[in-house]
Amino acid sequence: MSEKSEDAVAREYRKLAERYDEKWAFYVEATLRETLSRMDLRQGDRILDVACGTGALLQMISALNPRATLFGTDLSPEMLGVAQSRLGSAAELRIARADKLPFDSGSFDTVVTTNAFHFFPLPGPALGEMSRVLKPNGRLVITDWCHDFLACRICERYLRVFNRAHRRVYGSTECRLLVETAGFENVEVERYKINWLWGMMTVRGSKPPRRPRLTIPGSGGPAELPPRCPPR
Repeated sequence: MSEKSEDAVAREYRKLAERYDEKWAFYVEATLRETLSRMDLRQGDRILDVACGTGALLQMISALNPRATLFGTDLSPEMLGVAQSRLGSAAELRIARADKLPFDSGSFDTVVTTNAFHFFPLPGPALGEMSRVLKPNGRLVITDWCHDFLACRICERYLRVFNRAHRRVYGSTECRLLVETAGFENVEVERYKINWLWGMMTVRGSKPPRRPRLTIPGSGGPAELPPRCPPR
């Protein structure tokens, strides 16, 4: 994310933080409910919410899956302050950009981001980071506006002119391609509306499993097995 884009997002949510949940109560509850219904929650999972905002999704996950270990990142210290007040010790929160996640590779079973993908100026690097911090077979879940819907196209035209933090709303085909290009497998996109205005999509994918390695005699090092044997 460029410094200008980062500053614009931080400024916007600095002003909104204290009243965000109240102002957007229906939208937040509806989109997080739809996201949660598409997450495969498992006891003991390590879950990262990228651009977690006020921590509403993490709170919902904690209530349903109290044995999960929860983490959240956001650009806005003010939004994270609200999240910290809401979550207490239930989640570890860090200020971070989506394309520079402060976690070791292979740290999480699930990475989720909701209502934020349209703020990412360079979604490829962000998806690359999400893949990096996922374990093999780890799950990615993205919920965001969907450009396939007329109302979202109209909203985007308005926001491109009047909101410097806004970057781009993607259609379902574009988003699927971005996620597949980042190396995710089994990518599924579901489109739906939460009311007459908001057209949404949730994209799910999985990080490929770690392929077994073997040592070829005389080669001096390991080699990856091919994904499958060619037909004979």
